[in-house]
Amino acid sequence: MCSPLSLSRIEHTRRATHTEHEFMSWSPSPGEAVPPVAVRQLRQEQRLSKQVHPHSSPAPRRRRGTRELLGEMDGIDVLLQQLSVFKRHNPSTAEEQEMMENLFDSLCSCLMLPANRDRFLKGEGLQLMNLMLREKKMSRTSALKVLDHGMTGPEGTDNCHKFVDILGLRTVFPLFMKTPKKMKKAGLSEKEHEEHVSSIISSMLRNLKAQQRSRLLSKFTENDCEKVDRLMELHFTYLEAVQQADKRIEGEKHEMVRRGEILDDGLEDEFYLRRLDAGLFVLQLICYIMVEISNSGIAQLHQRVHQILNLRGGSLKVVRHIMREYAESIGDGKATEFKEAEKKRIMDLLENF
Repeated sequence: MCSPLSLSRIEHTRRATHTEHEFMSWSPSPGEAVPPVAVRQLRQEQRLSKQVHPHSSPAPRRRRGTRELLGEMDGIDVLLQQLSVFKRHNPSTAEEQEMMENLFDSLCSCLMLPANRDRFLKGEGLQLMNLMLREKKMSRTSALKVLDHGMTGPEGTDNCHKFVDILGLRTVFPLFMKTPKKMKKAGLSEKEHEEHVSSIISSMLRNLKAQQRSRLLSKFTENDCEKVDRLMELHFTYLEAVQQADKRIEGEKHEMVRRGEILDDGLEDEFYLRRLDAGLFVLQLICYIMVEISNSGIAQLHQRVHQILNLRGGSLKVVRHIMREYAESIGDGKATEFKEAEKKRIMDLLENF
């Protein structure tokens, strides 16, 4: 049986082939936008990239080649230079807004290649994205997505440390506490916003060391642990949504079995996508943050998480189940040794949760 989303990934790879030819033919120059067809495909790819195992096929290799080429020809710097126009000014026309979104999506795609994250760091991309978040212009929604892509995984470690050094915690935690109304108006749903912010925080918890990690954890103790309260609020919100989706899916499966229909891999992939749409990935990120801060050695955080779980009838067993499913799904093209080590690390965290 194929792993979750694998067939969807294969289909996406097939559809992306034409996009790669168009995207490869683009050579960045000031004021030039990325082809719209490429952008539509890249948007679909971004979330899937966090969830699935890439398959060994020509299309993924071509995508990697595209990103390598853009990085080698200083494409990251060009994208950042073009986007800097929007740090304090909103696009004045619909065409200019589309160009801005195209540039952001292209940057997100490029950051899937580890070497480009280093170029992004050296090009002061973190400073630009952080400034965009503070300026509260239309570019803020996309800047949040770029930070998510740039800081995720072990290759995002240097970016995570730099983000703390440039006082990024002061920027991202207000966005964690509340979804700004302008985010919704700009086309980013509440779930997408909470996914990106939760992903950024979880990446920092995984990657930060020493003083930077202490600064991050101290944020959760501020103002009588208000950020832990917000974290737990999100946990119960997404848990309910995913449980409702699971209940509907199980009912459909039962009915299909009763009719003698076969539950093939395609249907299992479809059901998994529906769970993701309901908020499964956000729930996994939130549970990961809960487990990390509970293992931080700060008794105040451990006690607050467990206190709220008990008060609201939550279950440690449910959290552990969610995290085990998350650990099993880890696999973004890394070596087997890394995947096994990361899985063990998460399971060890659960031992002390």
